[in-house]
Amino acid sequence: MTDPQSWVGPTCHGLADLLAAAPDRTWDAPSLCAGWQVRHVVAHVTMPARLTPEQFGAEMAAAGGDFGVLSDTVAARDAALPPARHLEALRSPVLHAWQPPGGGAVGALSHAVIHSLDVTVALVRPSVAPPEAVVALLDALTAADGAWFGIDLRGVRLEADDTGWSWGSGDVVRAGSGPLVALLAGRTLPDGQTLSRR
Repeated sequence: MTDPQSWVGPTCHGLADLLAAAPDRTWDAPSLCAGWQVRHVVAHVTMPARLTPEQFGAEMAAAGGDFGVLSDTVAARDAALPPARHLEALRSPVLHAWQPPGGGAVGALSHAVIHSLDVTVALVRPSVAPPEAVVALLDALTAADGAWFGIDLRGVRLEADDTGWSWGSGDVVRAGSGPLVALLAGRTLPDGQTLSRR
């Protein structure tokens, strides 16, 4: 079985390559993260490449221990960095080796893949993550029965129209593998499709 951590680097490199080749206005396009442009998502994803553990601790203390507040604060501030800095951070070996506290390699993979999809699905572009990584994440999210993001999967059958992956029974939700991951992560797709919360 492939180490999930080994897919983080290719995912981040793929996102960097996509953004490097995209028009400058792409950085200001809306993402699947409510209220965040592409630049905010990238600023959030690359936070581990910019902040030392000590700096992260200071940011967390300033946020009163609330990671959501920290994320919004850092994303709002660092989104203003030049695109070249964001691309450099996406390609950083430090980012590719990082694991969220308590999340391990699967947590690192979900961080990279889900946020890359926040960009690519919103831009209607193909996923930049390795296909095997996306399927592995589909398996992990459904093995948790939607609990990671509070999604209600009762009476739902998920079918990926690009890989043949499927899970569950009931009302069929069919989409590409990437959009299915986004739905399982609580996102609303550009066409308005969403999965119910518990």
